[in-house]
Amino acid sequence: MFVDSVELKLSSGKGGQGCSSFRREKFVPKGGPDGGDGGRGGDVWFVVDKNTDTLSHFKGKTHLKAQNGRPGQPRKCAGKTGESIYIRVPPGTQVVDAQTGEVLLDLTEDGRKVKFLQGGKGGLGNVHFRSSTNQRPTYAQPGKPGEEREVRLELKLIADVGLVGFPNVGKSTLISRISNAHPEVADYEFTTLTPKLGVVAIDEYRSFVMADIPGIIEGASDGRGLGIEFLKHIERTKTLLLMIDAANYREVAHQYEALKQELERYSTELAKRPFAVALTRIDALQEDEVNEKMRQLLASLGLSPNDALSVYGCDERYLSYGAGEADEKESGPLFVMPISSIAGTNMKALVFALSDIVGKAS
Repeated sequence: MFVDSVELKLSSGKGGQGCSSFRREKFVPKGGPDGGDGGRGGDVWFVVDKNTDTLSHFKGKTHLKAQNGRPGQPRKCAGKTGESIYIRVPPGTQVVDAQTGEVLLDLTEDGRKVKFLQGGKGGLGNVHFRSSTNQRPTYAQPGKPGEEREVRLELKLIADVGLVGFPNVGKSTLISRISNAHPEVADYEFTTLTPKLGVVAIDEYRSFVMADIPGIIEGASDGRGLGIEFLKHIERTKTLLLMIDAANYREVAHQYEALKQELERYSTELAKRPFAVALTRIDALQEDEVNEKMRQLLASLGLSPNDALSVYGCDERYLSYGAGEADEKESGPLFVMPISSIAGTNMKALVFALSDIVGKAS
């Protein structure tokens, strides 16, 4: 089960009580106080572990607490320190204050360990309070209380390229074709119900990570559909790939504008992210229909096909970098490419073009 948000109450351990005791042994002329200190309470740590990819292991848990320190013992024996708890979370997890919404930690690096709450200090035993005027102290300190905080864990997946499009536009088919991901693929809408990550291998030494989220529908920013709930999973992506369905009843220009509008409503920062456009499912149309769809899409974007006959092995009808306009117009796509995941059309060209964008964004 994929879980990307949980609320928890976290508590560090309380310090142990100091001991009040006296040394009383036969034939030992000098006695006196010998109470030991209480043990320190356990801490609360967060550990980033790439072997986890969901927060589902917290399901059903509401309170995680470190162990209290043990009380001090006679003969100046200190109490045992309470055991700390280590909360393992996947990379990309944010720790948010449940009351204020403030982001307390942003955990992105695998293997990182962060002490979140410190355990309470153990109390001093009565041996510390002996003096020339008080040779029989009976007082020992109580342990200090631990810290407590109510938090919300939010998982935002880390990827290089995020796929954005309407339902049934071919996102799952694409990521299953060019990466190691195996999402469910079917001929009905909302096949993807949870985000998926896939590693796209370029060669033996280079690769990038692609994220697929549920399809976005018009009005998603108002709470309709599933996509808006998971848009947070592409907030960390370096670039976006907007997927426009050539075989859909909606006009290609309308699909593009609707997607851009929903991204803008969700996050202005996300909407400004570098992006490219893929015209999908061209295998369902005749070649002249594909060319017409491309002309319509490029015209709506104010772009024209590249003059180069071959870019990454693509025919000029199938690729446009906007003749350098993308560098001058931040709002424009870096390239526009028609593809077919089923027929394999322009798959290699798409991978290399996205790789170039990811490399420049690094």
